[in-house]
Amino acid sequence: MNADLAKQLDAWKETALQWSGVLIRYAILAAVLLAVVYVLRRVLGKQKKAAVEQAPGMGIDVKELLAQGPPPAGPALSFFNVPVRLSALVVAPAGRGHELPPVTQLESVIDAIVPGLARVVIAHRPVVRKWPAQISNSGFAHVLFTQAKLPGDGGKGTPWCAVAGMFRIGKTAVLAGLIMRSASNTNLGQVILEHETQWLDILRVK
Repeated sequence: MNADLAKQLDAWKETALQWSGVLIRYAILAAVLLAVVYVLRRVLGKQKKAAVEQAPGMGIDVKELLAQGPPPAGPALSFFNVPVRLSALVVAPAGRGHELPPVTQLESVIDAIVPGLARVVIAHRPVVRKWPAQISNSGFAHVLFTQAKLPGDGGKGTPWCAVAGMFRIGKTAVLAGLIMRSASNTNLGQVILEHETQWLDILRVK
């Protein structure tokens, strides 16, 4: 009986060692796979972040824009009936493979947002940026508000405000973002237009 029991114990021990070896190998493989997934996620995440932050000509430092309200003379621009200075203007094609009209037609492009806005650009002398094509209106607005970070709560409680939305030149869809500054603090903040007809509801040129 003792000999048989010893053989049985040896058999169990050998089986246990075999299983423990298999489990250890699987544990090592799982750890390696988790490490690879972690590294890939970190690398891909950094690449996506860099694609936004390092795109040439997209960043707008609000601190470097003219820290003044609307000029006393010339065409007047109002945002929700509040007089403002146009400090920065961003335009971008809507959708992949689309391009903006030539620079020589930029005046007609700007006036397609709101009639008379081209005169405001001449008088207010904002920073003007042409961005690469953006996939969607909401995506464009998100990138705009990230690249042109307003002080306070998205500009609320400060003189700064912004609006982003789509407009059309004929049948061509174009995206526009306006960074503006009033003479005093407001709660206008950042606005995303859902429809192209809303530009005329919130902006006035006189």
